[in-house]
Amino acid sequence: MDSAPDSAPESERSGPSDGTDYTQVQESAEFGELRSTYRSFAFPLTVGFIAWYLLYVLLSNYAASFMATKVVGSINVAFVLGLAQFLTTFLIAVWYSRFAASKFDPKAAAIKNRLEGDA
Repeated sequence: MDSAPDSAPESERSGPSDGTDYTQVQESAEFGELRSTYRSFAFPLTVGFIAWYLLYVLLSNYAASFMATKVVGSINVAFVLGLAQFLTTFLIAVWYSRFAASKFDPKAAAIKNRLEGDA
């Protein structure tokens, strides 16, 4: 049985049928810059948020007296930090959206326009 990709009928091949070489696009400096920009934003932010979340979990487990400290009325530190988790998540989403609109989207659009212009 011949398993060469060129021997399969056109309808059974996977990938784009327009003949675009996406491997070449992936290896381009333009795409590398886009990927680098994404990684330099997303990775540190992800690590920071996970550390912040783990701090909250560890404090909840091992510093119960601290977390039970009253802040205002019956509101304690655990409640405030729990709400801060939600606030942090929302702020990261807004920050990412704005960063993506200003940094990622123009670079991705340039790559897309170049590909569509070549087609």
